[in-house]
Amino acid sequence: MNKKRIAALTLATALLATSITGCGSTEDKTNSDTISGEITVLTNRTDIVDKVFRDEYLPKFNEKYPDVKVTFEALTDYSGDIKIRMNTSDYGDVLLIPDDVPISELPDFFESLGSTDELSEKYMFVNEKSYDEKVYGIAQTGNAQGIVYNKKVFEGAGITELPTTPEDFVADMQKIKDKYGDEVVPYYTNYAAGWPLTQWESDVPCVAGDPDYASNLYNLDAPFAEGEAHYVVYKLMYDLVKNGLVEKDPTTADWESSKVDLATGKIGTMVLGSWSISQMQEKADDPSDIGYMPFPSNIDGNVYASVGGDYKVGINVNSKNKEAARAWLDWFINESGYAQANGGISPVKGDALPENLSDFTNMGVKLIENNPAPAGKENLTSDIDNEAQIGLWQDDFKRRIIEAGLFGEESFDDIASDLNNKWKTAKEKVTE
Repeated sequence: MNKKRIAALTLATALLATSITGCGSTEDKTNSDTISGEITVLTNRTDIVDKVFRDEYLPKFNEKYPDVKVTFEALTDYSGDIKIRMNTSDYGDVLLIPDDVPISELPDFFESLGSTDELSEKYMFVNEKSYDEKVYGIAQTGNAQGIVYNKKVFEGAGITELPTTPEDFVADMQKIKDKYGDEVVPYYTNYAAGWPLTQWESDVPCVAGDPDYASNLYNLDAPFAEGEAHYVVYKLMYDLVKNGLVEKDPTTADWESSKVDLATGKIGTMVLGSWSISQMQEKADDPSDIGYMPFPSNIDGNVYASVGGDYKVGINVNSKNKEAARAWLDWFINESGYAQANGGISPVKGDALPENLSDFTNMGVKLIENNPAPAGKENLTSDIDNEAQIGLWQDDFKRRIIEAGLFGEESFDDIASDLNNKWKTAKEKVTE
């Protein structure tokens, strides 16, 4: 494999993961009784690779495919380790596709699983790892975007309805502060950890209420202009900090302890994907204390939430046992129950939402699955973002917003204006 190509993996933004469409060639042969061979399945789940994958999943899989020998390998630094291994042809038979593989390079590393039209009838999120009308990965589970919160904290503060506007959310956070004082942090930024700040970007499409918004961002001259979705999302971040509704010293915030503190009622809310629910529940005395709400916004009374796939399961294009690899992939997605067991959204269309998203069901939330960019413009938004050095999916400008709220050296509108100028200049250069 071309090492220059692999180096490019680290430069692409996460936005590439939701940018394209696809079609395919590898047919589903998992009903054959003649499938055999040895395969290696790579996973990031070091915590459950033995007790779940090896001890629970494998015996059930072998009941259906007794002649397939499966070896599991869990990588601690999955993203870093797998990109190194992809410099060779030896990176397992079935694996999780790194999010920053450029979409156009998927065929160089992964086997086509089928056409976009065909697979989109059965599965959600197939556009996220598709190219030239071919699908190269199917999500192992799906995540909704929104806010994880402690129900007992809300109840104690007298909050009886979940907020559906940024103003209502700020008012609710003030209620928590008024009720509990220093005992409870209304909103926890996780500034020090950095990466949790990037979770806010995932809520932009739900504020826009438009599945094409993120993929067509290149059309805008000023995405941070007042009234635009980016302005609404990050103005809320700023307002929470400016109003003193966050931890006293965000520079010393700690991710691991924040999970415990939210679970035990010392933190009210955090903007995180729904993947976080189970992690908070594991820390709580009563898992039912953990709730999950959509981002507080609405359009004509309709509340939206972005949904997207977690890691996508793909097949190494160099695999010598592709039929056996496909048998495992199909069984894992359709029959293992992995998504449900982990509180995720099943990628199989028609499956019910998990119980931990009951607030979504009760509120009638409309789910938005981002559409891909038009053919030939798949990388345009990320190219502009890189040229502007804004980092939509990085934490730098989010830190700047928090610092502005803390220290008052610049207003949010100052920051928004600067970001708009950088974006417009970069757009003109990239599209000239």
